Amino acid sequence: MVSRWIIAISLKPLEKVEETAEAIAAGDLSARLPEARPDTEVGRLTTSLNTMLSRIEESFAARVNSESKLRRFVADASHELRTPLTAIRGFAELHRQGAVVGEEKTKELVSRIEKESIRMSTLVEDLLLLARLDQSREMAQDPVDLNTLVSEAVASAKAAGPNHPIEVSLPSAEIFVLGDSQRIHQVVANLLANARTHTQDGSQIKISLEQGVAETVISVSDNGPGLSESDQERIFERFFRADPSRARNSGEGSGLGLSIVDAVMKAHGGYVSVQSKLGEGATFKLHFLNQD
Repeated sequence: MVSRWIIAISLKPLEKVEETAEAIAAGDLSARLPEARPDTEVGRLTTSLNTMLSRIEESFAARVNSESKLRRFVADASHELRTPLTAIRGFAELHRQGAVVGEEKTKELVSRIEKESIRMSTLVEDLLLLARLDQSREMAQDPVDLNTLVSEAVASAKAAGPNHPIEVSLPSAEIFVLGDSQRIHQVVANLLANARTHTQDGSQIKISLEQGVAETVISVSDNGPGLSESDQERIFERFFRADPSRARNSGEGSGLGLSIVDAVMKAHGGYVSVQSKLGEGATFKLHFLNQD
């Protein structure tokens, strides 16, 4: 009898293991073994199993979160592509039905179709770029003259948005970083375009370049309506739209501009940050970590 009692006691922890395994199999990933004395074999086994179970739960949660983001991304991408496609189909239907008469109106219709097709092409190109960046492909590591790059980006921005004056502050000394010149130019252009999109005509945009001991920073500031703290936390998510009450000029982009900025900066070993208060504009900063 005593021996049976001793065996029953020794097998008790294994019963708990079985119960926990059954709970996990039923979908309760938070199930854990009860704590046991750490100076015993059972206690050490319990600690190891609980650690393993915690890692499994974290991995599963990360996978679920990733799948949820993927589904949302696909849904958003489909919606964004559907919008210009619907417009093109509508314009084509008007023409087919003979609702558009005359050379001038026909030209206007064709122009609208062209604009929507350009918008769709831009979205597809942005999606392809993000897909390539998601694959962690290495960026070129060539010397990039940031003074020249910023000046060229500003010149292009002034041509694209002549109603937005841009104040440029560049150091007299040349500043170089290692990276992909084309992609860095793209992220600067995206930030300038974002500033134009969310401010009224005549609003000034400021861009500056400075190099510190640990990092080199390009800053783009506007005096628009600003961002709430909750919007700042999500502003780099793909297709995220901030408060619709914010000013937005016509001809907005694909909704992926800031996501591309974030992805390109991470691919360069740096990051992008935002500082903003509602009613006080926003400042986006590109941080390039200086290399030894």
